[in-house]
Amino acid sequence: MIRALLALCVAGALAACSSGGSVPAGGTGSGSGSSSTSSTSSTTTSSSSGGTTLTNFATVTVDAGPAALNVGPNAYTSTNSPFVSVTICAPGSATNCQTIDHVILDTGSVGLRIVQSVLNTSLLTALPTESDASGNPVGECYQYVNSYVFGSVRQADFAIGGEKVANMPFNVMGDTGSFSSVPSSCSSGGGTETNTVQTFGGNGILGVGTTPTDCGADCQVTNGSAAATYYDCPSSGCATIITRNASTVAPFQQLPNPVAAFSTDNNGTIISLPAVAPAGVVTLTGTIYFGIGTQTNNALSGATVLPASLSTSAIGSGLVTATYNGTKLPISYIDSGTNAYYFVDSAIATCKSTGFSGFYCPTSALSLAPTITGTNGTVGNASFTLYNAETSPAATSNAVPGIGVNPNVPPPTTPITNSFAFGLPFFFGRNVYTAIEGRNAGGVAGPYFAY
Repeated sequence: MIRALLALCVAGALAACSSGGSVPAGGTGSGSGSSSTSSTSSTTTSSSSGGTTLTNFATVTVDAGPAALNVGPNAYTSTNSPFVSVTICAPGSATNCQTIDHVILDTGSVGLRIVQSVLNTSLLTALPTESDASGNPVGECYQYVNSYVFGSVRQADFAIGGEKVANMPFNVMGDTGSFSSVPSSCSSGGGTETNTVQTFGGNGILGVGTTPTDCGADCQVTNGSAAATYYDCPSSGCATIITRNASTVAPFQQLPNPVAAFSTDNNGTIISLPAVAPAGVVTLTGTIYFGIGTQTNNALSGATVLPASLSTSAIGSGLVTATYNGTKLPISYIDSGTNAYYFVDSAIATCKSTGFSGFYCPTSALSLAPTITGTNGTVGNASFTLYNAETSPAATSNAVPGIGVNPNVPPPTTPITNSFAFGLPFFFGRNVYTAIEGRNAGGVAGPYFAY
């Protein structure tokens, strides 16, 4: 998964990560589960500290993905996608609920989006559709680098771990409801619509990036530039783009960052994943902690803090500067939803095999030494070992370290020249902090990354 870089950054907003499916290095095998009906919140094991039970965390799993990926002629398994389980309920209900597994955990986007086919009919029917000032249903288009999603905006009670948000809007991907068609201004943005589990790569996506809402000020003005676009959707179709207010408390309009909407532990996240050996592993289990410096288990301690760009900046939000081979790359980012390192180095051989186009295939492991600089000049070491994407991982591995992609192979319409994406392999063996803009997180103002 990789998000749009140059074109949208120049426009002033960086699009969120897209569903990229599998890295070819992944093996075969069925997914580990599917969505299920439940009347309880997303499962996590509470911990106790000083007599206080803590529930501000949830399990993160990197595995083959939902079972639907490995079905039919286009079957595949996931590689380097972190998944969590979330629970949504009809507003105010304790029984009409569903726990949905294999939702992609993404620090590069904001908002909850669930594929329509995953939702039980009884629950979907009970979820109110958000309405605009004209009383018409609201639809949302979300653009990715080579695809888009479109669907209704509905309200649900949301829970993950011990955290909850009531009446939270989220996007039901592929749910057009009474809408006659996808608006042309959405579909013309490029790529294909990814409205199924198999085309998207998961049952949904949980965006917990650096902004409080999915498009902020950009969606508060007509035709603002943002990855998210909201539509007025009468029965005649969704043709008119509408403005939507940004708020992390009810009544919501834009999709909020669910973490920013929590009543507590609402200033950011920490993703903690174990290190991974060169051959990779079939399943990797870690933790996402909600809040930074709000509990005894989420202190900002011993980490290098790298402030990121604000949503008001010309290049967009959540960006840092990478330096690689002496070149500064100002549109760089740390992103759990990207499944490899994405960077340009013409001196490193790319793979020749079918299905591995663009992946780096060095003849031997390479020690690379990029650094990351925050907006205040603080520099963090981001060195890693680059492995051959074809030969280093075991055939059955779903969590694979040190694989990289040259985004300019094959040549895109707009070559990438100023970006380095630190995807999920960067998270292996680290605690990676993502602080939300405008929130004090452990004594430091967000947005920032830290590790």
